[in-house]
Amino acid sequence: MNDNNQGFIIFIKKVKDNDLFVKILTDKDEIITGLVYGGNSSKKKSIYQIGYFIEFNFTQKNNSAPKSIKAEIIKPYINNIMNNKFKSYSLLNIISLINISILEGQKLASIFVSVKNIIEIVSYNKNWISHYCEWLMSFLKIIGYQIEYKNKSNLEYFNLLSNELSVNKLNNSIKFPHMIFQHNNKINFDDLNNFFQIFESIFSKSHLDNLNYKMPINFINFKEIVLKELRNKS
Repeated sequence: MNDNNQGFIIFIKKVKDNDLFVKILTDKDEIITGLVYGGNSSKKKSIYQIGYFIEFNFTQKNNSAPKSIKAEIIKPYINNIMNNKFKSYSLLNIISLINISILEGQKLASIFVSVKNIIEIVSYNKNWISHYCEWLMSFLKIIGYQIEYKNKSNLEYFNLLSNELSVNKLNNSIKFPHMIFQHNNKINFDDLNNFFQIFESIFSKSHLDNLNYKMPINFINFKEIVLKELRNKS
């Protein structure tokens, strides 16, 4: 029996009878998978849900056998997220990005704490989208695609081909939304639309193209509903 670990459930699938296959981002910044025997029963299924933080332990008969997982829910709880359309889409986006970016056996330093912190912000803060955008930039850094944008507000434009900031607007450049990261201004449609273009360009070109993947549908959905809301308010 292993000592207790903390984790974040990012995938579940029902297997034979009431058993569940689960995929967990652990507090050791890695992905593990395992089986929850009886996990889909009425008694247990309230614990094993995508987006839940858990404290868990596991047993494993040998290196080739699947892990058997037992868990309890811990904070941060996501009730506030699930009751809000925009927040729930953001949670699904977080999970999609993790699933498409981290493989079992791979370790990415600080990813668990990063995810835990942003989910706490999304859950408990009214004005959370600017922090969410900042998290997306930190996520790029964690997976190896850092963009130096802090304290560079004099560099107004971002080149979508070179991934560099510049003073002057060049071909393939758009205005970089520095104001978003000040967290003290209302976000407008143009700034957020530019931000999504920049993130999508970096993530697709630098990461997904190497894996022959497309942008997760949950990212597209989140982007569309948030931009639609801002457009309707403008």
